[in-house]
Amino acid sequence: MSHHDTAAAQTVSDRARAIGERVEAFVRDVVAPHESDPRRDHHGAPTDELVAELKDKARAAGVLTPHILPDGDHLTQVETAHVLQKTGLSPLGPLACNTAAPDEGNMYLLGKVGSPELKERFLKPLVEGRARSAFFMTEPAEEGGAGSDPSMMKTSCRMDGNHWVVNGRKAFITGADGARVGIVMAKAEEGACMFLVDLPDPAIRIEHVPNTIDSSMPGGHATVVIDNLRIPADQMLGEAGEGFKYAQVRLSPARLSHCMRWHGACQRAHEIAADYANRRHAFGKPLIDHEGVGFMLAENLIDLKQAELMIRWCAEVLDTGDLGTAESSMAKVAVSEALMRIADRCVQVMGGTGVTDKTIVEQVFREVRAFRIYDGPTEVHKWSLAKKIKRDWKTAQA
Repeated sequence: MSHHDTAAAQTVSDRARAIGERVEAFVRDVVAPHESDPRRDHHGAPTDELVAELKDKARAAGVLTPHILPDGDHLTQVETAHVLQKTGLSPLGPLACNTAAPDEGNMYLLGKVGSPELKERFLKPLVEGRARSAFFMTEPAEEGGAGSDPSMMKTSCRMDGNHWVVNGRKAFITGADGARVGIVMAKAEEGACMFLVDLPDPAIRIEHVPNTIDSSMPGGHATVVIDNLRIPADQMLGEAGEGFKYAQVRLSPARLSHCMRWHGACQRAHEIAADYANRRHAFGKPLIDHEGVGFMLAENLIDLKQAELMIRWCAEVLDTGDLGTAESSMAKVAVSEALMRIADRCVQVMGGTGVTDKTIVEQVFREVRAFRIYDGPTEVHKWSLAKKIKRDWKTAQA
């Protein structure tokens, strides 16, 4: 453990530290060697076969779904931050340890809002790592759909006897291809509703899976047509009309856990770049001794620490029971932008090698570039923070 980790660990509980150590050893020693495993789909994402194999290894090592305790209790957000950062040390780590998006956010939501029956049927297979899930919220923006603004949702649901009937289109639905559990968001007269469904379902048709810049998530980011999907009324999550509230319950922690995982990936990319800069000689001395290179790596350390502190601060807010909407927006912007700078510098320090697939550095760069858009683009979060500034100002005038 480096002195940097020791300082961080002082604010982390003993149980989270112990879990984190086991997870880190597993990801570094068992998972990382699979980064060059050729079992990938057309888009470079690991196949379900590879993921299942890694999950079996995690199960055997006692690090599967490590943020949810055997009795079903979750670690606190601060503890989760420590553990999920360790799972992120390889792009395959979150998949192996079952802390990946969208499953981790879906498990969190179901744990908070699901009835005992829904938990038994839909949450259990997710926690056990035996099924993947998808969260059907985002809509195609080009057709006047919601994009990432759920208040403009076009997908509709209406009661028909003891079933709800859902119609609409969804876009960028991560992991839809191959998922066995779906959380579908639609709008009724009462407001937004959420439903749990078994997948695949013939009424949920994957139109296409676009090629995207990132490739760490199995099943890609599908565009989906929902055509007269009939869902038994007892598969509604919580109450009709409460969907936006539940979305908020899920979104802040899910935003933050993205920050946690990619922080781990950027820490690893930095280690790879630093190792390269110390070994490689150019113009008569090691690369690290050239100020232009050494200073880039120094800036990485600063950005990594600032991002870590921002994550911890936001996690502490969520642990008070606060929704942390503004805090998670601030953290998402600060962390994703800092991680982008880190990933970019790592590629630059490694020069030609940095743009090849010889190391994970180029993949981390692509993943973090996409991260600045998913879970709300930087600009959407800034816009919502600006609205809050205006609201707070108006309140202060009153």
